[in-house]
Parts: sequence; structure tokens; C-alpha cells
Amino acid sequence: MVFTSVVNFVRSRGPDEFWRKRKVFRLAAAFQGRKRNCYSIAIRYVHRALVYATKGRKLKKIDMKNLFETRVQAACEQHNVGYATFREGLVRSDIMLNRKTLADLACWEPYTFKALTDIAQRKAVDDGLLDLKNADSLDSTITRGIITDSVKPK
Repeated sequence: MVFTSVVNFVRSRGPDEFWRKRKVFRLAAAFQGRKRNCYSIAIRYVHRALVYATKGRKLKKIDMKNLFETRVQAACEQHNVGYATFREGLVRSDIMLNRKTLADLACWEPYTFKALTDIAQRKAVDDGLLDLKNADSLDSTITRGIITDSVKPK
């Protein structure tokens, strides 16, 4: 670019300004009115939208965690096991499943989840965390602790 005067040279910001503005306008493409067409207004609303997007990503994680916990708690209530007892029983049985996996099992594999609740409940009874009056339903559940206890010589 050849400039005939210094004034035109100072005012020119070159192609970088075009691409910088274009990025903002592309982000503002879904807005309406001057928020979409006027750069000085569009940049304000784009920055605000990006802040909300950042907050939204964090809130989504929290919402999903709450949803998974609610699903697992509801499934535990169906099988007469407290959520805290269920999680502690799984940890003591060395069954490391995250909330999402447990929620998926609770929704789509009820028999598998029932087996997990039985294992957790049996481990809780064996470790003294839970005192059940009717432990007859748990007699059919075999855990690693029961097997190693029966193999040890007395």
C-alpha cells in the first residue's frame, strides 16, 4: 500500500484489523440488530456471551453430578440401601465406579445394579457398618471376604 500523506498512513491499521473485527462479527452472527452489525456494540455483547459460556461449562459439570447422584440415590432406595452405605460398601469391596457409570447402570441395567447393591450391603454388614435384622436376603451374596474367610485354617 502506498500512501501519499502521513495522515492516511496513521489511520490505516492494515489487514489485521479486518480479520480481528471479522472474528468478533462471526461470534455475533446470531445476535439481532446493532449488536450484530456495529463493531463497538458487538464486541461488548460477544465478551459477555463468552463469559456466560465459560460459566455454563462449569455449571454443566455440577448439574450432571447432581443428576447422576439423584439417579443412584433413587435406585438405592428401590433396593432398600442408603446411598452412603452403598458408596462405602463399594469402596470397601474395591469396586471403583464413578457416578456416571453407576447412574447408567441404575437406569439401563437394573439387575447389575441390584447385584452391586447386594455386594455393598453384604460388605457393610461384614464390616459392621450396617446392622440388618433380616440378613437372610444377603446370604445368597458371595463376596471375596467370605471366600477368604472360609479358606483360612482355624
